Amino acid sequence: MFNLLSVLLIATSAVVAFPATRDVAALAFVDPTTHGGSWLDNAGSGGGEPLNVVISGLSSPSVLTDDGIINFAQAVGFSTECLGIHLGDPQSANLGDGNGAVNQTVEIRQDFGNTGIGTCEESLVGGNHFRVFRQNGPLADTGALFLAVSQEENVFEGHTIAPNGYNLGRDALVDAATGTTSHGGVTYSTTSQTLTGVMPAGSNGVNHGIAVDGNAILLTVIIQ
Repeated sequence: MFNLLSVLLIATSAVVAFPATRDVAALAFVDPTTHGGSWLDNAGSGGGEPLNVVISGLSSPSVLTDDGIINFAQAVGFSTECLGIHLGDPQSANLGDGNGAVNQTVEIRQDFGNTGIGTCEESLVGGNHFRVFRQNGPLADTGALFLAVSQEENVFEGHTIAPNGYNLGRDALVDAATGTTSHGGVTYSTTSQTLTGVMPAGSNGVNHGIAVDGNAILLTVIIQ
């Protein structure tokens, strides 16, 4: 018959031998090129726009939902398209998650402080905007959101991407998002990390032949 000391020793050794496993499925994101994807989306014109901002899969889960990313966008100076009208075909992206090429979830534009109709102004005078793609396929179900961010010209310039517009748009969005922001009764704390050289620098394969610096920015957004 075991005495009390023997029982305690057996229990202790069991804890040491069989430690609790860590949740290894929780990842910030998976590099799209790992499973045949790309850091460029498909703009439908023979080139792609860089996926130059990633909202980490380690962010607060509600941020990564459709409604959540819109509310976060409104906290940092963006909103849904003017009167809900989208001109032009949606772009698609292969995030290497096993889903293949998937159309953008939503397109969001700078709203100049007016979440109601401010994006109508962006459509006229130009400004920042981004497309959202979600990494949630069977090969990389991180929930991370990949954003194709760019600065646009005004309507008289054909509403095309501004010179250096991909780098400029990315940096402007990150500057607006980093730190503490709030909207709709939700307060966010956002940190940033540069993902250096995740895509080739230069203009090869980039839509409109506009060069990029090869970097993306990882944002981790936590609801306070």
